[in-house]
Amino acid sequence: RAGAGSARTGGTRPERLGSRLGWQPAFDSVVDNPYLADFYTDMRAWGFQLQVFFLGHRANQYMQLAGLPQSTILDRSIYEDAYIFCRALNHMGNLEERDYQSYLRVYNLVVRNLPPPDLLIHLRCPVSVLVERIRRRARSIETSISPDYLALLERFYDEWMKDFDICPVLTIRTDDLDFVNRSQHIDLVVQIIQDKLAGKEEVVF
Repeated sequence: RAGAGSARTGGTRPERLGSRLGWQPAFDSVVDNPYLADFYTDMRAWGFQLQVFFLGHRANQYMQLAGLPQSTILDRSIYEDAYIFCRALNHMGNLEERDYQSYLRVYNLVVRNLPPPDLLIHLRCPVSVLVERIRRRARSIETSISPDYLALLERFYDEWMKDFDICPVLTIRTDDLDFVNRSQHIDLVVQIIQDKLAGKEEVVF
C-alpha cells in the first residue's frame, strides 16, 4: 500500500492526482475550521488554538486514512505545522516560546506513533505566483496574507526539506503547472510519482 503526503508552497489540490492514481484524497480543514477566520484577523490571539486544532484534525485524519485498504493522498502533511507554520508564528512573535514548546511536545508524542508516508510531494512555487493565485482565489480570510509572510514560509520550507528524512521527497516546481487546461501536465506528474514510488530514477548529464 502506497501513501502520500503533500507539502505545498504552491496550490495544486490532490483530487486530480488522486483520481488519476486511484488514491483516496483527503483535504485540509478550511471551510469547517472554527479558528481560521479569527486567526487571519489576529494571528497572535489565535495562533496557538489554530495549530492545536490542526494537529488534532491531521492526526485523526492520518490514522483514519492509514487504516484504509487503498492508497491515499493528503492535501497537506501533518509534519509541516510544527516546522513551518508554528515556527513562523513563533518567529514573528505571534506564538510565545512557551506555547511553541508546549505544542512541540504534544506534536512529538503524536507523530511518534504514526506510520510514515511512502512519499512526500513538495509542490514548490515562487512567492509572486502564490500572491497572484491567492488574488484569483479571492477568499476573504486570505486577504491579509502578505508577500513577506509567504517568503518566510518559503524559507522555512527550504530549510525543512534539507533535514526531512521520514520518507522520500519528490519536489515539483508548479510555476507553470496547469492540470485544468494542459492534460499533459497531469500525465507527466503522475508518471513521475509512479516512478518515484517504484524506485525508478534517471540521471541525464
